[in-house]
Amino acid sequence: MRSIFHLAFHVRDLDQARAFYGGVLGCREGRSTATWVDFDFFGHQISLHLGEPFATSRTGQVGEHLVPMPHLGLILALPDWQALAARLEAAGCEFVLKPQVRFAGQPGEQWTMFFVDPSGNPIEIKGFASLESVYAH
Repeated sequence: MRSIFHLAFHVRDLDQARAFYGGVLGCREGRSTATWVDFDFFGHQISLHLGEPFATSRTGQVGEHLVPMPHLGLILALPDWQALAARLEAAGCEFVLKPQVRFAGQPGEQWTMFFVDPSGNPIEIKGFASLESVYAH
């Protein structure tokens, strides 16, 4: 069964959201009104609605770092992850956790990066050399 994930969340400014999700991340814009906008978030639908973003705190342990919880995440094939990391770096993105590899040489080896959108919504993007190894342990 193939499915598309949908997540709706708040942003403070739709123009800033469009510039970030459309311009920086390269997501295709879908339908919109004066109070919300949809994006194709790498094959999944996100709906950004005007409002106060959800509260987060740095309580997620990732190696030696504490990252924002809760957060939106995405897993990409490694070449796509590398291209997105380069795109974010070129755009001057400020990372919560800079692009790096975790579990090198172990089952579940992955590359990860954390950043926030202009409204402070945290996003983690993971990259795997093989999507078959996402659940390896």
